[in-house]
Amino acid sequence: MKLKPIRNDRELNRALKRIEELWGAKSGTPKGDELEVLMLLVEKYEEEHFAIPASDPVEAITFLMQQNDLTRKDLERYIGPSGRVSEVLTKKRNLTLPMIKRLHKGLRIPYERLIH
Repeated sequence: MKLKPIRNDRELNRALKRIEELWGAKSGTPKGDELEVLMLLVEKYEEEHFAIPASDPVEAITFLMQQNDLTRKDLERYIGPSGRVSEVLTKKRNLTLPMIKRLHKGLRIPYERLIH
């Protein structure tokens, strides 16, 4: 297959089919090199055309609350007094860096979910 940038879904499908054919090729061989380059091209195309938007920090917090049966009161130790928790959950106040650190450490919410 001639290597070139992937510009549309037809070319993407062709590249994916070729990747299947090359799968398992030994690294450092011509087929292995072609596989590696094709995978990079597909990754670039998918990042540009099928990007997953960043999650909303409040959505991450509320999801965790639902999954773990947490209440707003449970969040006070990470965010602050009940009024501040309410402001954060209604998006009237942004999370501060100390809040993000406490939520990450205490509730294991990944930083990338809390920072937007």
